[in-house]
Amino acid sequence: MEIYRNSLLTQHTFSPMSRKDINANKCMVILIISGYTLKAYLKRTDWIMDFKELKDAVAPLIDQVDHQLINDVPGLENPTAENITIWFWNQLKPRLQALSRIELKETPTTGVIYDGR
Repeated sequence: MEIYRNSLLTQHTFSPMSRKDINANKCMVILIISGYTLKAYLKRTDWIMDFKELKDAVAPLIDQVDHQLINDVPGLENPTAENITIWFWNQLKPRLQALSRIELKETPTTGVIYDGR
C-alpha cells in the first residue's frame, strides 16, 4: 500500500459590501485541504475529504458575507482582506482539521494567503 500526500482545492465567490465602499466587489476565497490518501492494491484511491462536506462547512460563512454589509458581521468590523481571510480560517479550522491554507482574491492580481501562522 502506498501513501500519498495530496491537497484538494475549492473556490467560492462572494460579494461583500463595506461602509467605505457600498458597491460590492466580487471576492474569491480558495480553501486548500491537505492530507494523506492511500493507494491500495486494487488501485482504488481514497480521498482526503468529500467535496460536499467541504461545501457544507463553508456555505454558511459565504451566506454571512455575500451581498451583506460586512462590517456588521461579528469579527469583521474592520474588513480588510487580511482580516476576512483570518475570519474564514478561525471559523473553518475547528470543523476542517485538514485545512492548510486559505487564499482570498480581491482581484485576479491581488489577494492574501493565510496558513494559520
